[in-house]
Amino acid sequence: AGVNRKTLKLDGTELYSVIGNIAPRSTLTLVIERATADGKEEILEVPVTCRLDTEEEVSVYEAGGVLQRFAQDFLEGQVA
Repeated sequence: AGVNRKTLKLDGTELYSVIGNIAPRSTLTLVIERATADGKEEILEVPVTCRLDTEEEVSVYEAGGVLQRFAQDFLEGQVA
């Protein structure tokens, strides 16, 4: 039950965007753009839950990943 790739009829040709403020467990909007069988554009908006569960995870995500976060922390330590 619920909403999933099958209920949304996703086939991998769609374009995806995420709208909203990234914060632990926040509600975001997944925007799905796709062509219909008759060649028209269809846009779906699906509410999703951000699965970054802590502020630390958000910080790592915003840095571009664990390695980038480590490099930033290391370089900031060199400046001090």
